[in-house]
Amino acid sequence: MVSIRCKMIVKAELDRLGLQYGSVELGEADVKDTITEEQRSQLKSGLLLSGLELMDDKKAMLIDNIKKVIVEMIHYADALPEIKNSDYIGFKLNHSYTYLANLFSEATGTTIEHYIIAHKIDRVKELLLYDELSLTEISYKLNYSSVAHLSNQFKKITGLTPSYFKKLKTKRHNKF
Repeated sequence: MVSIRCKMIVKAELDRLGLQYGSVELGEADVKDTITEEQRSQLKSGLLLSGLELMDDKKAMLIDNIKKVIVEMIHYADALPEIKNSDYIGFKLNHSYTYLANLFSEATGTTIEHYIIAHKIDRVKELLLYDELSLTEISYKLNYSSVAHLSNQFKKITGLTPSYFKKLKTKRHNKF
């Protein structure tokens, strides 16, 4: 679950089944009632119709929580943590980072580090499009060691330099 729309869909399905619930947050719902197998099946089907998935598997839920921690850390926090990403993720999820990294890689086919880099580059793109921060400020905000490091990583992932990416936005804007 990654949006308000997802939460609304889950709430609507729980209401449809007459299930009492507390909070519905990103990736989890606090259901107060005992769910029968029939209700679980109906909930699973209802969620699938909306493109959502009911996750019963503890490992799948942990992988979802890893993704959630990374997204929140990069896209929604005012500043990235001052500690290493591995320490932060391990602390937030109360598991050894080695265990989390192995589980994540096995299930997704990519490393946590690559997942973080992909989200950082998405965040860089977003900040470049907002045009409120300089590349130096973006580099600092996302804990890059230097502007050159950010630029190299950006080009490696997107095939474009950050300045060229920004120019493309300007060119598209001027066409309209």
